[in-house]
Amino acid sequence: MKTYAIKYVDLAEKHAGRMAKRWTMEVQNNARTKRYKELDEETIMNQGVKFYHNFSKMFAEEKIGEGTLKYFRTYAQESFALKIPMDEAVYALILLRRHVWFYAEFQAIFSSGIDQRQALDTLSRTILIFDYAIFEVTKEYQELMKKEKGKK
Repeated sequence: MKTYAIKYVDLAEKHAGRMAKRWTMEVQNNARTKRYKELDEETIMNQGVKFYHNFSKMFAEEKIGEGTLKYFRTYAQESFALKIPMDEAVYALILLRRHVWFYAEFQAIFSSGIDQRQALDTLSRTILIFDYAIFEVTKEYQELMKKEKGKK
């Protein structure tokens, strides 16, 4: 992993609490994530902190591995158990992505004379991780909804 990418993932790991706090405030106040308003702040914070701590492992994998996919299936299961609708759980993921990127910009990681190719590679890798995340979360939600429907 290049120096720039290391700074990027270290940022998420070292500042997981701060980033999760900002993300928590946003999901609780965003019109697209209404269910989060009803949840206690600590539950939401834990979800964000868990993500940011795992982000560096996800980012470092050469290929998206089973560990990453399992993490997102677990995210879906936890969100489903909290009665967060699938669309809101997916939008919360989008906000997680935004916060990792905005926090990096806020910390001036992107403005330090880095190679534009490195910046593009890092952004592409982040998008790839979240593409897989959204796919796994929606797939897991569909399975959970089928199981729930079968119980009724």
